Amino acid sequence: MATRLDLNYDAQVLAVRKRVTDYARRYWAGLGSWRDEDAERLIAALVPRVEAGQARIAQLTDAYIARVAAEGGPIVRGPVADVSTEALRGVPAEDAYQRPFVEMRTKLSEGSTVSSAVAAGGARLLSLVATGQQLAKTHSAREAIDRSGAAGFERVLTGRENCSLCVIASTQRYHRGNLLPIHPGCDCQIRPINGDPDEQIINPERLESIHDAITNEFGASDRSARYIDGGKDRGDYTDLLVTYNHSEIGPVLSWRDQHHTILR
Repeated sequence: MATRLDLNYDAQVLAVRKRVTDYARRYWAGLGSWRDEDAERLIAALVPRVEAGQARIAQLTDAYIARVAAEGGPIVRGPVADVSTEALRGVPAEDAYQRPFVEMRTKLSEGSTVSSAVAAGGARLLSLVATGQQLAKTHSAREAIDRSGAAGFERVLTGRENCSLCVIASTQRYHRGNLLPIHPGCDCQIRPINGDPDEQIINPERLESIHDAITNEFGASDRSARYIDGGKDRGDYTDLLVTYNHSEIGPVLSWRDQHHTILR
């Protein structure tokens, strides 16, 4: 059950995400042309807002984690994580935000129409913004959880964009010191937890409901998850998940035996 603190934090993060994303979408659409000087103009206008949004998400996350971990005791605070684009990706923001223009030119060189190429560049821009916001949250949460002394953390579903990856992953424990794996469109939150660190499944009721949903859909229980893994025998639906390490953005959540969806 989400607490008032959970809901307030979620609403504040969502507001920051929406404000920056909407600005990026409008600015891209309003460029009118997408030449080198337009790239410079967009970068000069957008990057400070992106960086400020990431910093705000980090501040909100740090404060939220500290309060949840304290559980009525003293709140442990410290320096908020550096969540600049360069700190998160190892790439200067000015270089990263050239990529939508490169994407557009690539599409044009492949024969796409101007409108299709502009749309592809816009999608790349929004992906950059969204991924930066996710990374700001996961990096600041990792530092706050380490500082709090909590044994680990869990993935908290918001109910807005929860895909099957999120729902299954939310039944599992993540250990302190790790980053929460992200994936495209993920808006999950992070909450510190204690308890037995060897207990991997922390929400057996939710996992059981997943089994029940599959039973209702297919008319039979499938504890080895063959229905959604091409007939292959797995120990549980949680075994369908894999985390791979993206060279720039870190751990990414994906389905096992599927091509990885690239966050950029």
